[in-house]
Amino acid sequence: MSSNHQQANQKDSHQAVATQPHSFKQQPELNFWQIFNMCFGFLGIQFGFALQNANVSRIFQTLGASIDEIPILWIAAPLTGLLVQPIIGYLSDNTWGRLGRRRPYFLIGAIFTTLAIFIMPHSPTLWIAAGMLWIMDASINIAMEPFRAFVGDNLPKSQRTQGYAMQSFFIGIGAVVASALPYILTHFFDVANTAAAGEIADSVRYAFYFGGTVLLLAVGWTVVSSKEYSPEELTAFNAKPHQADDPTQVRHRTDKDYQFAAFIWMVIGALLTLATWAQNLDKQLYILSLGIFAFGPLQLYCALRLSRVQPTERHTLGMVFNVVDDLFHMPKAMHQLAIVQFFSWFALFAMWIYTTAAITSYHFGSSDVLSKAYNDGADWVGVLFAAYNGFAAIAAIFIPMLAKRIGIKLTHTVNMFCGGLGLISFYFINDPSLLWLPMIGVGIAWASILSVPYAMLSGALPAKKMGVYMGIFNFFIVIPQLLAASVLGLILNTLFDNQPIYALICGGIFMMCAGIAVHFVEQDKTA
Repeated sequence: MSSNHQQANQKDSHQAVATQPHSFKQQPELNFWQIFNMCFGFLGIQFGFALQNANVSRIFQTLGASIDEIPILWIAAPLTGLLVQPIIGYLSDNTWGRLGRRRPYFLIGAIFTTLAIFIMPHSPTLWIAAGMLWIMDASINIAMEPFRAFVGDNLPKSQRTQGYAMQSFFIGIGAVVASALPYILTHFFDVANTAAAGEIADSVRYAFYFGGTVLLLAVGWTVVSSKEYSPEELTAFNAKPHQADDPTQVRHRTDKDYQFAAFIWMVIGALLTLATWAQNLDKQLYILSLGIFAFGPLQLYCALRLSRVQPTERHTLGMVFNVVDDLFHMPKAMHQLAIVQFFSWFALFAMWIYTTAAITSYHFGSSDVLSKAYNDGADWVGVLFAAYNGFAAIAAIFIPMLAKRIGIKLTHTVNMFCGGLGLISFYFINDPSLLWLPMIGVGIAWASILSVPYAMLSGALPAKKMGVYMGIFNFFIVIPQLLAASVLGLILNTLFDNQPIYALICGGIFMMCAGIAVHFVEQDKTA
């Protein structure tokens, strides 16, 4: 089917909806190719994300980072997501122009991510590399956040599991190639995977060049081949007479509520900061304690803004206030899914940070970044990351079918236990050539993490705030990553003699906890 024909079909469906009488209108289902096109950009986004996950720790170590410094250097990824995603979600909720609602942010994010990817492997020092990671991750988040809301906007509830599974499929395909690129370049094209001290290997540099190009082209395809519903059409799709305009707003917080909460957050943050200083604890704990403290002044700002207007005018108080206010008025299901996300993403971050160090030291017997053994092990990590993403792409095809058969909650539980047992088994497998076996379970869990929680969430969200709530939902991805970056190094150093293999075991346990927590989530019966 041609791109023009696909666009015409979707345009016709949009026009048909617009001509129906006012009030509730049934949102039309999209065909396979329309869903394909709207999700294809995620292939490019994941290309950049996978290059980052598989190679940034290697770049940091090459430029002189020690094992216990890697988590703090990785703090850029979750912290930029924490700041950028809700802002982009709010802005895209309130955008409508020639490119629509979400697509302008796809394009802007893709351009800046591509530039950062091209520059990253030329970083001359460790701190420049850390700075480029901040820029790269901020740009990826600009492009990534609206894609989640894009599915919620364009698909009816009956197709959202399929839409998020299609995103997972493209995430898997993109990450397979991206993660394995350094290995492929070395073993099939004779590109060097070692370099002089303080220099990035050619195999990594060329992989980043290729990845940046793919990212820009894939996102560009979604921008030109997909359409969006207008705000008026989205309102009509979600205008149900028996439902209030915004079901999440049950009781509004007052300025006094914000003042009291601000005091509590600042006291807790200050006490944790003081304890970290007095006990001479790991400096990475300051990230956690100061982050808690900083949420206090933010709420004081909201209290001040709210005290100057009537309660019915709170929607006029701007982006910062409304993002924070929406955070405190989340749907109940979103609160419950936050726990699931916490366990899931703590586990994933532990895996992304420590897999290279764990496999090179535990399975290849070297922590010397200049040695052949270390670089062979690091290349093998790229292959393993490609493997789990490949298995994820396959699993994404079957997740919607399994969810219909045994239910979406039990599907997620089974998938998360597969991933948890896979991570734990790294400790028991001695032969590096067999480490692809645990990646089957990890891939199944990864596909589920990328689709099931979003499918469960989207049915609980008001359509007019789909973007900002998807951005706020990212908090529960970011917070566990911040916690992992703050405490994993301390845990390994204190309890496990700084052996990174134990970080993978911790990750496996947390994944299984996520599989249990999903059973406490209340589902939208109409989804």
